[in-house]
Amino acid sequence: MKPFEPQQLPIEGIQWDSLIPLVGRANRSLAYFDGILYGIANPDILLSPLTTQEAVLSSKIEGTQATLGDVLRFEAGDKPPEESRIHDIEEIMNYRRAMSLAEQELKTRPFSLNLLKSLHAVLLAGVRGKFKARGQFRTTQNWIGTPGSPIERAHFVPPEPMKLFPCLETWEKYYHFGRPDPLVQLAIIHAQFELIHPFLDGNGRLGRMIVPLFLFEKGLISSPDFYISSYLEEHRDEYVSGLHLLNEKTPEAWTQWIGFFLTALEEQSRENSKKAKQIIDLYNNMKEDILNLTHSRYAVPLLDGLFDQPIFTSTRLQSRAGMPSLPMIMNMLGKLKKAGIIMVLREGSGRRSQILALAELLNICEGKKLL
Repeated sequence: MKPFEPQQLPIEGIQWDSLIPLVGRANRSLAYFDGILYGIANPDILLSPLTTQEAVLSSKIEGTQATLGDVLRFEAGDKPPEESRIHDIEEIMNYRRAMSLAEQELKTRPFSLNLLKSLHAVLLAGVRGKFKARGQFRTTQNWIGTPGSPIERAHFVPPEPMKLFPCLETWEKYYHFGRPDPLVQLAIIHAQFELIHPFLDGNGRLGRMIVPLFLFEKGLISSPDFYISSYLEEHRDEYVSGLHLLNEKTPEAWTQWIGFFLTALEEQSRENSKKAKQIIDLYNNMKEDILNLTHSRYAVPLLDGLFDQPIFTSTRLQSRAGMPSLPMIMNMLGKLKKAGIIMVLREGSGRRSQILALAELLNICEGKKLL
């Protein structure tokens, strides 16, 4: 199979008539979600577990097995026995760190290829892909196929290294173009990045990371808290086959891909809105309950800590800014346990701390009852 040569951007021949209804619905759903985001005073805290869940699902598409609960328990000091699960968790935590870096950078400067390399360096720091030219565009040929299979049996061979940088320059320019509709532009940006496959590892995760970053930079959402990986994981076969069809370089294949992507944006915006509203309602209800239970000026800082890290230990809570002494924290947590607001995941013994969980929040993030 010969290395792929991407089409020049912008893509010509897109069948706009069939896309216009999808564009309208996707923009409306996204605007509604952004209205919810805009009304959240502290999205970094309230949406923290959803941000971690996005990292979990984006990594899962690439083969990791760790769950949201695994990550949060690990951060609370409860390591899983399997070494492979620890590696998965480290990759997920890197994804979250890369997103945080990108958000800070985009507040002062536009997206660039240099930022892309910085995100790649964070994504692969200390994990399984750390020796695969971390933070650098590839200088050797890569391919996509069954693990361990030679290039002759590849499903797809990205552009050869000598042609890589011109492809990336064109892609970066298109990223900053003013196009007729930014969501169609984003569909093309995401797909073209995956077709170029500029790194030896991490391309899928970076390509999905670009989605909320583009929406944030273009002012379509007020913070880069958009979680598309849930839809892509649920429709993985359609997602992958849609990208493969783009090898044909036909307007029909691009129109089909854009339609799929717009539908993903619309439906995921609705799901994001639903979960964000559930989290806000839970926070407001619990705020009143905890104030009534504790009669403490530390009730709100405690609540913020529970939402920021819904699986936790008392000592981790004490390390947060604005928290009282450990005996006071233990007293408040005892009242919350008695009221059924938090539950014990692991009893403490000796020097091993008790691990607690805000189960209702975790159930909202997972979309089903886990605890």
